[in-house]
Amino acid sequence: MLNLSHKKLEVYTISMSMVKEVYRITALFPAAELYGIVSQLRRASVSVISNLAEGAARKSGKEKRRFYEISRSSVVEIDTQLEISLMLSFLSKEDILKLKEYNESIFRILSTMIRNLGHEFQAETDTLKSKPSINH
Repeated sequence: MLNLSHKKLEVYTISMSMVKEVYRITALFPAAELYGIVSQLRRASVSVISNLAEGAARKSGKEKRRFYEISRSSVVEIDTQLEISLMLSFLSKEDILKLKEYNESIFRILSTMIRNLGHEFQAETDTLKSKPSINH
């Protein structure tokens, strides 16, 4: 495995813990849901951390931000799938306490990262606009 700086980020370690918890908790679902909500939850949790990693590897702030937005959207997807799991009584509120905490933390941190990259992108754009053009 590569020793990359994004693996030291708090959001990365929380996301990794979330993946582990999603796999643990979905093992409790009915077998008939293996290719339904179990698969959806597992793929969404892997998507969170995968897009975080891919975004961190991108050079431009605009590209980083886009992958972090995709990652954050997968967090929202997990939230919806947990609501469905509660509604269908596959899980109890107690079952998802840890996942809810992970989801909220990841969403908050990613939102801050996205907002900060947006400010950087705006500053770069403003700088480019303010440079005088050279006409020959």
